[in-house]
Amino acid sequence: MSAPQRRVPAVPSGARSLRRTLTSRRSRRSASALVTIAGGPHPVELAGLLHELTVRLLSADTLPRALDRLSALAVGSLPGAVRCSVALIGEGGPLMEATSGSAGEAFDRQQYEGSLGPGLEAARTRSLVTAGDLCNDDRWPQLREAAAASGVRAVAAVPLDVRRTAVGALSVYLENPGEPAPELLVTAMALAGQAEVLLGELVRRAALTEGAEVDRAVGVIIAQRGCGVQEAYAVLQESAQRLGLDRRVVAERLVAAAARKSGS
Repeated sequence: MSAPQRRVPAVPSGARSLRRTLTSRRSRRSASALVTIAGGPHPVELAGLLHELTVRLLSADTLPRALDRLSALAVGSLPGAVRCSVALIGEGGPLMEATSGSAGEAFDRQQYEGSLGPGLEAARTRSLVTAGDLCNDDRWPQLREAAAASGVRAVAAVPLDVRRTAVGALSVYLENPGEPAPELLVTAMALAGQAEVLLGELVRRAALTEGAEVDRAVGVIIAQRGCGVQEAYAVLQESAQRLGLDRRVVAERLVAAAARKSGS
């Protein structure tokens, strides 16, 4: 994916120093640094919000469910937000998306279908992208009508980087025109920074679970066929490809079938 030349809109001089602070990787990952910025949320409120996010995401049993919870918490806690969408793009995989809020559905749909827009630009460039008036923004003229029709006028798109897994963005939409307020930017950046860590942990847990299930299935294949480890892994992989299923799903079914057979 190629990155557009222009990353963020021109902003008043008073907002430039805030953006430089927010777009630095160190500031985005440090809640203590974020809450010291003028206009930001109260440290106690931010700490409570990050705690709630941690509980919600770590209790999710799947990554898509975690993304749903992230978008729901964001739209409910960010001042003025009428829609929040989360998009993740994995290595060679399809776009994974979660949204909350009634406004902006047409805008998001057209953005992802056309592979252009603030959320995708934030993901591609790994930088904060804001727009004060989506109905008149020169960067995405194809999206102007969708913005007007779906009731969103301004946006702040914060990049997400789930290490070694996916890149994406948390996009916060507002119904009134105007540059997103410092408090919203600070809180959204803090949520995104915490979410990166939590989503990475969920991916790590899923990989461990998959690895354990695959190892059990390989053991079943070895017992059934009397083959070696490498051949058993190859059999499992070939079965998954032939059936058009994820390797973990095939492994779970094989282990379950072996358990039923041994119990009969």
